Amino acid sequence: MILGTRNLIGLLACLLLSLVAIPSWANPFPEIEKSESLPSSERSLSSLVKDYVKAPSSERVEALLVDIQRMPDATVESISTILQEPPRYEAQPVGPQPRRVVRVRREEAEYALYVPTSYTPEQSYPLILCLHGAGFNGEAYLDRWMPRLGEKYILACPSVTMGSWWTRYGEELVLNVLHEVQEQYHIDPNRIFLTGMSNGGIGTWIIGMHYADRFAGIAPMASGIDDVLYPFLENLSHTPVYVIHGVEDQVMPVQLSRDLVKEMERRGIPYQYQEHTWTHPHAGGHFFPKQALPDLITWFDGQRREPLPRSLSLVRDATHLTPFSWVRIDMTEQIAAFTENLIDSRDEFITGGIFAKLHAEITAPNKIVVSTNRIRRYTVFLNQDLVDFSKPVIVKTNGKISYEGMVEPRIETLLEEVRHRSDTHILFPAKLTIDVPSPDIVNERE
Repeated sequence: MILGTRNLIGLLACLLLSLVAIPSWANPFPEIEKSESLPSSERSLSSLVKDYVKAPSSERVEALLVDIQRMPDATVESISTILQEPPRYEAQPVGPQPRRVVRVRREEAEYALYVPTSYTPEQSYPLILCLHGAGFNGEAYLDRWMPRLGEKYILACPSVTMGSWWTRYGEELVLNVLHEVQEQYHIDPNRIFLTGMSNGGIGTWIIGMHYADRFAGIAPMASGIDDVLYPFLENLSHTPVYVIHGVEDQVMPVQLSRDLVKEMERRGIPYQYQEHTWTHPHAGGHFFPKQALPDLITWFDGQRREPLPRSLSLVRDATHLTPFSWVRIDMTEQIAAFTENLIDSRDEFITGGIFAKLHAEITAPNKIVVSTNRIRRYTVFLNQDLVDFSKPVIVKTNGKISYEGMVEPRIETLLEEVRHRSDTHILFPAKLTIDVPSPDIVNERE
């Protein structure tokens, strides 16, 4: 992956030289069923479905799918009911937990966690993921946030060397921490927030844009991104942004946030912007003032994720062709491909802003209108909240009808999407994969 304008690279270099530093969703089936040791013919549909969701290997998944489909009571409706049974969470530690371990790329990484002492597994809690800056770690940010946060939120603060959240490793770490916390604690999937300061703010922008459909809101502080990444702001169409920046910031100049605010305004992205004039004895204007936190928490209090928006805008590079709510870009023309480290390459595809772009909208009952740019194939995922499966569905791509007919919900699709997304809150039992027959290139730097 790649990040950095000429100005931002210099700012990051200075920041890194002057300081020394220190990745889904709730698992509703944490208990191991005793019936798993029984032959498939003696097991219930419920135990087979729960085993499928947490099966460790593709071979096991395939075998379980066959067993499920053989069950006489296996239907899309019956399996959906099983998947959406209320989750069961075991009792977990509460209070500050400064050094928890999570696996990333088969190695151990650390994150700090705060769980209100009043936490009970029967109640869902909002979650704040907070990314630290260079020279800090997750434990340090836990110490800073806990006294100001109260009992309303669970707080998770991962640690990465030098605050390099723009790397693919940093991205995977955030997603793995999110997945682990959701497995162990009762998290409200529609109230998950991403925030960060300085380098953590850069990570908030980048990870927040790529995975905007997972967050109720993002709050980058004292940071900015390269303008070649501005097209990805489109992914935030349904994810509000709260930006905080100090006027006296000499590390990440406030103009970085001012430029982003102008761009969000131009694109119609929902945002709130707060500039402050406070300074810190050691950090100058480059810090997150405690005076700004109450307004931010009030903003968090008022945000809820929109799980199934009727319209979606999606921008992807070649390394992020993953589902985004109810759409996915599957195949593209040649487009920019981010590398492991966002600041190590600037080829003509990156500098030219050559990305894949898709806009999908349900314009009428059972009618989906899609426009694409540099896309050869895409998929729409459907459920009963988006379409009426008893009637034909029409998909129109770039002004031409690309599908018209019935769409049948399938057990295989339902289960595959649950596994791929690790999410039982929004189910997709049907999908349509559409080939785009002709080049669809428009102006790149929109």
